[in-house]
Amino acid sequence: MRYISTRGTAPVLGFGEAMMTGLARDGGLYVPETVPEFSHAEIAALAGAPYEEVAFKVMRPYLGGFFTDDEFRGLIAKAYEGFHHAARAPLVQLGSNHFLLELFHGPTLAFKDFAMQLIGQMMQAALARTGERITIVGATSGDTGSAAMEAFRGLANVDVFILFPHGRVSEVQRRQMTTPSEANVHALAIDGDFDDAQARVKDMFNDFAFRDGVRLAGVNSINWARVLAQVVYYFYAATALGAPHRAVGFTVPTGNFGDIFAGYIARRMGLPIDRLVIATNQNDILDRALRLGEYRTDGVRPSISPSMDIQVSSNFERALFDAYGRDGAAVAALMGELKAGGFRISQGALEMLRGTFASGRCSEDETLAVIARHYRTTGELLCPHSAVGVKVAEEHVGLAPMITLATAHPAKFPDAVERATGVRPGLPPHMADLFGRAERVTRVPNDLGALQALVRERVARR
Repeated sequence: MRYISTRGTAPVLGFGEAMMTGLARDGGLYVPETVPEFSHAEIAALAGAPYEEVAFKVMRPYLGGFFTDDEFRGLIAKAYEGFHHAARAPLVQLGSNHFLLELFHGPTLAFKDFAMQLIGQMMQAALARTGERITIVGATSGDTGSAAMEAFRGLANVDVFILFPHGRVSEVQRRQMTTPSEANVHALAIDGDFDDAQARVKDMFNDFAFRDGVRLAGVNSINWARVLAQVVYYFYAATALGAPHRAVGFTVPTGNFGDIFAGYIARRMGLPIDRLVIATNQNDILDRALRLGEYRTDGVRPSISPSMDIQVSSNFERALFDAYGRDGAAVAALMGELKAGGFRISQGALEMLRGTFASGRCSEDETLAVIARHYRTTGELLCPHSAVGVKVAEEHVGLAPMITLATAHPAKFPDAVERATGVRPGLPPHMADLFGRAERVTRVPNDLGALQALVRERVARR
């Protein structure tokens, strides 16, 4: 299995190199050269299997022998042993033909744990072979950061720096990033929004002297291994509801497009996905792109679903790569136009995207109304991101079962949930003392040079 860049000029890599590299050296994102297809019988055999077994079967074809089967099974087992539900990703029925996939039973109460816990194990195993050290720098709109810190904290050969937008994450999200005491994890509150944080991370990767000097690695969803690990729960949920004997649909609340791109990969692998629906909040650039045929940024507006407050959706580049016939030069040109504010999607590419994805948006008032209604009618407490997904899913439910991805535990956003329902959700027992833990955070400017100097100084200290 070989991996190529969406911009066409970076070196072709194997799985291990692509995982450790993160962003390609031409600024693009790595994708598999070919996508393996599962037969009807292979998909049917996954029904009823434990989550760990589904993960092994779905991911194994992409590894290119980088891990032995026994080694990979061990890494998967260790990654998910800390989850707080035996099913890992249980399904709950919300209504007629509508189901919620609960992806918040991991250690940091968000769907990012499914990928981050596993990539942490895989990176640690890869580094153990060489004895090398790496520096992980990531940007987060709220959940990636805490998941990364949980996965890598305390490791001797990894330093982790997470940039999050100052004042634009929930208090629970912030404390999850600022309370780990291990010396190798660093929470950096950047002056700006998530797009600023993400841009500075990409700038660091594109400064090759800095990148090579600190052995930079990435764990944002720019990293293919992150996306791959998320493909698993599409197979797990769909086979639980009858796939491949019947089709299912998925609605995904998304900002950076990584989670729904994983669903796209699952469909290309042969999973019969009837509808793949993008759900956006008021920062609706992805919905506008499909409706209008233009991808143009217009500023981030803070919302009660802050993990989706994004205008530059990195993984949309992967979808564009396929929509433009895997023409790296065309994608590179589009990304150049994006720096100036946006671009128009060609007619052929737009037809491909519209044939692959549906979309919708959810306002702030609608988000609160959905939370209130489902608590009243089903007893289910939804986080605001999951509520965005539920609202859009309800507009697309058809004959096939619709599965909405519940991306975070409601206790991560207690203010919004209480505002909608009058009920303040409590943290689970393993996190009950979060508000009593000491915080450790550094406020940083939106300045590449200052950030690089800070990273260099702290890495040298270790």
